[in-house]
Amino acid sequence: MQTMGQWVLREAGAHNLRLEEKPMPTPGAGEIVVRVAAVSLNYRDLWFIADEQTDTSATLPATPGSDMAGTVVATGAGVTRFSEGDDVLGTFWAGWVDGECPPDAGVLGGSLPGVLAHYVVLHESWAVRAPRTLSAVEASTLPCAGLTAWFALVEKGAVHAGQTVVMQGTGGVALFGVQLARAHGAQVIATTSSAAKLQRVLELGATHGIDRHATPDWERVARELTGGRGVDHVFELAGGENLGASLRALRQGGRISLIGTLDGYSMSLPSIPSFLGRPTIQGIGVGHRRALEDLVRAVDTLELKPVVDTVYAFDQLPAALAHLERGAFGKVVVSVGG
Repeated sequence: MQTMGQWVLREAGAHNLRLEEKPMPTPGAGEIVVRVAAVSLNYRDLWFIADEQTDTSATLPATPGSDMAGTVVATGAGVTRFSEGDDVLGTFWAGWVDGECPPDAGVLGGSLPGVLAHYVVLHESWAVRAPRTLSAVEASTLPCAGLTAWFALVEKGAVHAGQTVVMQGTGGVALFGVQLARAHGAQVIATTSSAAKLQRVLELGATHGIDRHATPDWERVARELTGGRGVDHVFELAGGENLGASLRALRQGGRISLIGTLDGYSMSLPSIPSFLGRPTIQGIGVGHRRALEDLVRAVDTLELKPVVDTVYAFDQLPAALAHLERGAFGKVVVSVGG
């Protein structure tokens, strides 16, 4: 019997991850087998491994990882969406095709087996065709980080020329947000506590930058940059009390997309300014398959190149996770091969 490598977590904690030998998978009816080429890591993978899950539940032992690019090597009976040799991406939410997320939708690397393996089995409805213009490493960054930014800005936010958007930090979602907002003609105010990273995000296309270490009241500067009007949209990636600052930066009737929890799982904001400012505050939990297909077409049209910080070999997963935890400029990716 042919075997493959697969990362397995049998007890909570990154030190308990083991690269194990497993039988090669075979597809059932409606399923495809994908040879994984690259896996992009997300902060939720750290939470999952540490057993601090906030979006899904899983029973150990389990395999982490939700974002994958690879090639179809086998198809089961009745498969019509893909053929052997097709390059594909997995979808973060398995079973959310369009519209509202169904209650029984699962998450790869959460309630469903993850993708940190040489080969994975997916139902054909859980995958989309990969972009023609990206490598597998680059394409693997789209299913979670890329789609989160797209869903907030385009699917729900209707971003357009003349608007101003605040992007907080320099992680994968924020940098995708910078690129997509600029591609739609919006101005971008980037905030970060690192002067070096601030220069890099300005080079990526941000219109203005605010060093939060030097300027803690970043919301005041953001309003000044808009002539006192306030910004149209804020990517809230910190959480905690920063949500109040995001509200103060916002124009009347503006939008805040709740995406990150870097400052903790609780958020707070003043009530009266919230009433008077009439903001739309919406949680963004990635997005559906149809939006990922829209993003793939946009990436090919715009020739957008995701920002990848570092690529690690498959057997270097612990080092890749440690890098992610320290912080990265863009995405940390594991090259799988196999």
